[in-house]
Formats: sequence, structure tokens, C-alpha cells
Amino acid sequence: MRANAVGKRCSEVERAYIAGFLDADGAVMAVIEKHQEKRFGFRVRVALKVTQRDRKILDWIQRTMHAGIVRANRLGDTRQTFDLHIRDRGEVREVLEMLMPHLRVKIAQARTALEILDSDIRSERDLIRVARLADALSRFNVRSKNRRKNFVSKIQEHLSPND
Repeated sequence: MRANAVGKRCSEVERAYIAGFLDADGAVMAVIEKHQEKRFGFRVRVALKVTQRDRKILDWIQRTMHAGIVRANRLGDTRQTFDLHIRDRGEVREVLEMLMPHLRVKIAQARTALEILDSDIRSERDLIRVARLADALSRFNVRSKNRRKNFVSKIQEHLSPND
């Protein structure tokens, strides 16, 4: 079994500094995706993303936290930005737990994301409950308001006995 090194060498000051980036230029997101191997045909994925124009700070955060991957957006464009994506379930959980004491703006999103991560999906009812949490989380994100998916109705359509 692989030991998780997320944030093991990360000081409290560094955690507070990184939390500021998540608060200001980050997103805490949940997505429910179709997944054939899951019992009810869906999986819940929580992800963190921080966007910056300067890649160096994201590379530093990634190295310091031992989590995620940095990717470029708009290659060759004068408005080029970079994203730090953290999608691994364990890494997302550990990062959120480390940053929670320092978050101010995204504290409600972090709590909702952790509630999703703590949820066992043993029944269709559990899946619907988690989908409601994912919908609630997407309402926090400014960019998601106009294009967010209604996960509950998407799942209910799939689970409908009228097929």
C-alpha cells in the first residue's frame, strides 16, 4: 500500500498561504460521472483547482503539498494561464482537511466536499443524496451557475424504472 505524502512537510504558515490561493483563485468542485464499474452506474468525483498566470507558484504549491498536477491553458495566447488540478480522492481529502482551518471564502464548499467524500453510496437513495450535495456545491461556483448540471435529475432519469 502506498503511503500518502500529501502535505507532510508543509508548515502551518505554508498551509495558510496556500489556503489563500484556493480562497481567491480556486474552485472546489464535484462531478458525478457515468461509470460502468460502479454499482449504480455513476461515480462521484470531488476536485480542487487553482488558476494562476504564473506557473511558478502552482509548481511550488504542487511540490509543497505533494498533490495534483499543473497544466497550461490557452497555449501561445497572451492570456495564458495555468491550473493546479487535484482530483485524487485521497489527495483532495487531505488537502481540504489541512487547509480548512485557514479558509475564509470557500469554507462552506470545503465542508460540502468533505461530506461528499465521507458518503458511502450503498443505495440509490444514497446516490441521490450525494447528487444533491454535488448540486449544492456547484451553486457556490460562479462559473458553474449558468452551465451547471443538475446531477439529481440526471441520476433519476438513469435510475427510472420506466426504461
